Amino acid sequence: MCPAIDSVERCAEWFHLDAEQRAAVAHGRGGQAAPALLLIAGAGCGKTTTLAARVARLVLDGADPQRILLLSFSRRAAQDLQRRVGAALHQALGLPASRAAPELPWAGTFHAVGARLLRELAGHIGLPVDFSVLDHGDAEDLMGLQRQALGLGDRQQRFARASTCLAIHSRCINSGAALGDVLRTQFPWCAVHEAELRLLFQSYTAEKLRQHLLDFDDLLLWWSQLMQEPLLAARVGARFDHLLVDEYQDTNRLQAAIVRALRPDGSGVTVVGDDAQAIYGFRAAEVRNILDFPSQYTPRAQVLGLTRNYRSCQPILDAANALMTQFTEAYAKRLWTARPGGHPPRLVHVADEAEQAAWVAAQVLLQREQGWTLRQQAVLFRTAQHSAVLEIELARRHIPFVKFGGLRFLDTAHVRDLLALLRWAANPRHRLAAFRVAMLVPGIGPAHARRLQQALQASAEPQRALREFVPPPASRNDWNDLVQLWLKLHAQPPWPCGIELASAWLEARLPQVHDDAAARVADLRQLCRIAGAYGTAERFLTELTLEPPDLSGNHAGPARRDDDYLILSTMHSAKGQEWRGVYVLNMVDGCIPSDLACDDPRQLDEERRLLYVAMTRAREHLDLLVPQRFHVTQQARHGGRHVHALPSRFVDAALLACLQPLSATPPPGHDAPDMPDFPESVDLISRVAARWD
Repeated sequence: MCPAIDSVERCAEWFHLDAEQRAAVAHGRGGQAAPALLLIAGAGCGKTTTLAARVARLVLDGADPQRILLLSFSRRAAQDLQRRVGAALHQALGLPASRAAPELPWAGTFHAVGARLLRELAGHIGLPVDFSVLDHGDAEDLMGLQRQALGLGDRQQRFARASTCLAIHSRCINSGAALGDVLRTQFPWCAVHEAELRLLFQSYTAEKLRQHLLDFDDLLLWWSQLMQEPLLAARVGARFDHLLVDEYQDTNRLQAAIVRALRPDGSGVTVVGDDAQAIYGFRAAEVRNILDFPSQYTPRAQVLGLTRNYRSCQPILDAANALMTQFTEAYAKRLWTARPGGHPPRLVHVADEAEQAAWVAAQVLLQREQGWTLRQQAVLFRTAQHSAVLEIELARRHIPFVKFGGLRFLDTAHVRDLLALLRWAANPRHRLAAFRVAMLVPGIGPAHARRLQQALQASAEPQRALREFVPPPASRNDWNDLVQLWLKLHAQPPWPCGIELASAWLEARLPQVHDDAAARVADLRQLCRIAGAYGTAERFLTELTLEPPDLSGNHAGPARRDDDYLILSTMHSAKGQEWRGVYVLNMVDGCIPSDLACDDPRQLDEERRLLYVAMTRAREHLDLLVPQRFHVTQQARHGGRHVHALPSRFVDAALLACLQPLSATPPPGHDAPDMPDFPESVDLISRVAARWD
């Protein structure tokens, strides 16, 4: 047996490889001019194991670990690959426990490797040797300083904040698109300021060079630029015999250009990914990089696939396979598993979002009683605000949860602003709420807001104090608008008309305060829908106050007080994870696919891939929930109305044949007990106050 074959056999034994994984590991053995390899790894098919085994095989066959370049998208992924390869090599080489296995010094993220190469070659490309790398916060601050120096924030028209300017700049760099195109497609409200933004980015770039600074995007841009110089490209490429790239479907145009420039003929190149999981277009990832990869080389890259799934039962895979047949352009694959049994995923029709939340909460508790932990279950949704009704239901039932992919709904600043406005209108002496709302008026700062608090406290008639309060001259019109709104809300209009009036007032101010105003408007409208399920403003505010969220952000970590908790996650944040049971919310058009994607075939394909990612997170149990109607606000003078929702267009005949239809039964109501008569008046104030005498 020749050494190359022996190395493959040993890797197959150590990593427990199946036939497809073994073929990928063996690719190119014994040949110096083996074509590039594209490994299409289906969800749950052992991608990381296969990549680690391939690196181990290369080293066993004589490859120098210092001449292997392994690029990933996270430091954790690179460290995991190094750990697995190191363990295998330690065993293969018969090394004693005290001696470490050969390391892979060139394993890391694109940005980390780029920084290292730029540091070494700085003197050859006109870059200061002592350059520093800006983190995101510092880059935003520098952009803000240049914005201020150019006077772009001192105009009558709204100009993008520094964070938005940095996002536009980053999108242009990573996508390779012209500024005008990026503004038209991604930031249309900023398109009128194209000339000013171009000037700002010139100033930002010049200032970075003046201070010997690079931001994260520069690490890729400078690396890509140096690879366009033939001598420098040849020098860098000659340092490596093998180039392996993980998650290739997530590369942007800059990263793909770097890979091609490193090995123009494709020899020694292995890229691993899954076009069906290309879901980061909003970060400028380009799915065409993986779709077009084979044709970029002569001879064409060989394409191998991993289709045996080690995660899900076959009925769930059948549904995922049916969804994949809808892709307009994709690598053909059909996932399968050797695991026996399993039940078809369920397509659960519920009346509305409230019944959806009740159904999920009940199912989660049912599975818990049958032996599953809460952490073995996850609820997935397209955007963070889609979990708002569920979060309130979980809090009511005392089911602890951790949310990934956005702040907890009731903890977001704009939602708290809206609730503060309602609470102040309901209680004119609510000084904390008054302070928060007053700060929303342009031109009113902490000093004037405190003056308002003092006036409200000193006056026997808060309404009169409100009318007589003198704001700064520049704030007079906005302040009068707030006073008129407050008086309308205080008069208690029919519910939920009050929250709709308050939301409309706040929505008009969001662009002045937040760059992501559109997403926050969606949150406010979601809160209006929730409010429609409550009979009065008082009941709505009271119940939300009594059951507030006890965690305040992503990855709550040490703040958790329960040793078990349900996972709530956006579909994007769920990538790379898996659970025994998964519940997917809002399987209706406008949610999945998002209404913002329905007019663009490319975005629609990405929405379909996003649903595929969500479905393939489930190992044993999958529920897809379809609300029949949604409460839509601002449709009628006295409150909103319910509109019927259309099931997601992704549930076609082929997918429907793989699902078990189910209609949820609303939980039985509970009649309120009869209450005894009370005396007309009992004065407890003096008794309560005396408690602290």
